[in-house]
Amino acid sequence: MTILALETSCDETAAAVVADGRAALSSVVASQVEAHKIYGGVVPEIASRMHVEAISGVTQEALRQAGLTLADIGAIAVTHAPGLVGALLVGVNFAKGLAYAAGKPLIPVHHLRAHVAANYLTYPELAPPFLALVVSGGHTHIVEVAGYTDFRVLGRTRDDAAGEALDKTARLLGLPYPGGLHLDKLGQGGDPKAYQFPRPKVSGSPYDFSFSGLKTAALNQLKQLRIADCELRIDFAASFQHAVADYLCGNTLRAAADHGHTKIVLAGGVCANSVLRAEMSRRCGALGLALYLPEPCYCGDNAAMVAAQGYYEQPAGRAAGLALNALPGLGIDAASDHAK
Repeated sequence: MTILALETSCDETAAAVVADGRAALSSVVASQVEAHKIYGGVVPEIASRMHVEAISGVTQEALRQAGLTLADIGAIAVTHAPGLVGALLVGVNFAKGLAYAAGKPLIPVHHLRAHVAANYLTYPELAPPFLALVVSGGHTHIVEVAGYTDFRVLGRTRDDAAGEALDKTARLLGLPYPGGLHLDKLGQGGDPKAYQFPRPKVSGSPYDFSFSGLKTAALNQLKQLRIADCELRIDFAASFQHAVADYLCGNTLRAAADHGHTKIVLAGGVCANSVLRAEMSRRCGALGLALYLPEPCYCGDNAAMVAAQGYYEQPAGRAAGLALNALPGLGIDAASDHAK
């Protein structure tokens, strides 16, 4: 089946066409980075307005690049949860109108499930079960993926997400938005052991994270240092990223060992970080574990991943009607009837 998918959960307006959940025929993303850069972060009202302006155009472009018309499409998939509610509503309502007008099935897709499914586009042979580390600016989860629509959260952050910690530390170093990307570039060649940061433990929850303490440690150390010093900034960026990557890898591989998983999947915007990719590759290699890393173009928000997951959601009974609504706080392991 060929699926046209839409993604508007945050600040990227995206549309894509994917065949059989594995082959991306097109993937179009309209970025809002320049519009939000002057504010140092995403402004929800601006994001929603820009989605309205861009969604029709990116949808037409996705069909054009795929060499198809709407009549050739088997179903419409759309991100309906989680995310910024105003942004989600733009995609959901556009998808509902499109599906109704074209007489196509409407498939609601959870954003974090879609990030996991991005790996199916890079690795057509990949199939559950496996353990996924889903890490982004708003989410940090260790998820046991027993089936294409069967998810169980083993660990999660108790406060800030890993991506937020990277972005806020980048801002402390005077780096522009988006901070995580610039922090990664700055830390290239730096000493990852120049500065020390904690790896907080959550009592009774060995796979959970807490990143607020790392942010506080970064702030406290920077107050005592001359952050204008170029070499200092490079080492600090390298050390902080190493601490985050070490923390993420440690909990994930502990969960893998405890639950008998030999396949590890990374998903989400933060898995584009070069330090995390290198550290997880090194550790999985040493342990003899298979590691799956999505192509960088599928790490950030995109609609191809939504189509990939939608391909598996429909046969599992996830099709929705015109009553479909945006659910900004829905969990990745939530029951399917929340999507109807």
